[in-house]
Amino acid sequence: MDSINQQQPEDNFKDLVGQEGINKIKELAKAAGSCFFCTKIVSGKAFDTRPMSAEKIDESGNFWFLSANDSHKNQELSEDPAAQLLFQGGSYSDFLSLYGYATINTDKAKIDELWDPMMKTWFTEGKDDPRITVIKFTPTEGYYWDTKHNMAVGLIKRTYGAIVGETYDDSVEGTIAP
Repeated sequence: MDSINQQQPEDNFKDLVGQEGINKIKELAKAAGSCFFCTKIVSGKAFDTRPMSAEKIDESGNFWFLSANDSHKNQELSEDPAAQLLFQGGSYSDFLSLYGYATINTDKAKIDELWDPMMKTWFTEGKDDPRITVIKFTPTEGYYWDTKHNMAVGLIKRTYGAIVGETYDDSVEGTIAP
């Protein structure tokens, strides 16, 4: 039996690196709006995960988060800085998995830059709350799944494929790195 990728008459693989990779990382992360931030990544064991929203994605593709110094996440990252971010922007597109490393600091200028008044929900003393830390996640590798064009084109191609009995799904996937 052929795999679905062998039945696909189109080239649906494209690896992205450098500026092209950074642009796609930003696009997919923005479409998702938030991610699962995963720590304690050890083969054969469950990892810890929690939903988070990046306050910023910079020009190099680094993600910036605000976090409490007494959180499990900060404790886990201080023991092992390896982390993974998982994104899902839609039902059929905008999927992204990034692996990399996180650093934690208390840079007040960066806290001021990233501060959003809604963060007061978690940091009741505002941006001067002594518990605030900055997490910088630097991706080193990843994988993405998306559509080449848009959901309407994808639907037309899938419908045509169903009619003629061939795989046309307008998807594209590949490795991704800044």
